[in-house]
Amino acid sequence: MSHHLDTPLASQNGQLYLDDLYVFPGDGSTVLVMDVNSDVTGARAEPGFHPEARYEFKVHVDGADFEDQTYRVSFGEADADGRQAFRLHFLGGDEAREDLATGALVLEGRTGETASAAGTRVWAGRIADSFYIDLSLLDIVNGAVAKGAAVDLSAWHPEEAKNSFAGTTVESIVLEVSHEQPRLRPGTRVGVWCATKLATDAGGWRQINRAGHPMMWPIFWPADTDFSNPANARHPSQDWDTDGRHLAGEVAAVVAASGTADDPHAYGQAVARELYPDVLSYVVGTPATYGFAGRNGRTRADNAPEVMLSLVAGTAVPSGLKPSVAKDMRASGFPYVVPV
Repeated sequence: MSHHLDTPLASQNGQLYLDDLYVFPGDGSTVLVMDVNSDVTGARAEPGFHPEARYEFKVHVDGADFEDQTYRVSFGEADADGRQAFRLHFLGGDEAREDLATGALVLEGRTGETASAAGTRVWAGRIADSFYIDLSLLDIVNGAVAKGAAVDLSAWHPEEAKNSFAGTTVESIVLEVSHEQPRLRPGTRVGVWCATKLATDAGGWRQINRAGHPMMWPIFWPADTDFSNPANARHPSQDWDTDGRHLAGEVAAVVAASGTADDPHAYGQAVARELYPDVLSYVVGTPATYGFAGRNGRTRADNAPEVMLSLVAGTAVPSGLKPSVAKDMRASGFPYVVPV
């Protein structure tokens, strides 16, 4: 479940913890971006990507419960300049769900440089983080969810909001797949999530973290500072049966206390069904937006925190921040990020 690294343990292990997932159209292409290893808590303990880990983009087609496309990125040890070699493998069909499957090598490259082959481009490296939120607003909603209480915005002044992530950085993996590729043709309805996995001593792989919708972890599990919640290790197909009713109940309690829904139970169920399974829905080739009117992928400019906090509260929760607050952290062309 996605989150930024706002705990001591996360600060020590940031290479494996996902911060954000983005899915949006490029120039005749689909762009997938995962961010990890935020330095929001201060100097990161270990720069770069974990050389014994896998970073995977998972793609479900037409509402399927399981992925039939996996784009797997792996990294080597950092050299004297801090650069790392990387490889991108593609796994399709049943192999997309198999950790022991090798897949097909698509391309190789180095961090800080663009690598391309067969209608696919990858860039990976340290970037300015374009995520924006005032964490004091998150604290208000956190408290309401934890207590099953109304969201009290009486002390919140949107006009005074400050971006808590100003000046912070993350490691980013940017994958661009051309519309010419048969796997991601325009009009295809997909669900996308990403995961980090670490090699085990027994020769297998353990899923460490995953991300789909933004803000899931800081809203619903802010007290789980060691990230031991099993939601991180499970597959999205297990989300509803495992945790759906609990999440629905938390939302229902908030809107019941706030008086923002005539039928809190029904509202809680609707929100849980919207968020579970925890994957980003996107129609290939269409404009992306994560907003109030709808959610179709997610761009780096979207005010996703405001949308998620309002969804949980059952009423508008103004963040006080606009996309322009982080405009210098976004680029219009590949790799769509601003390296640092």
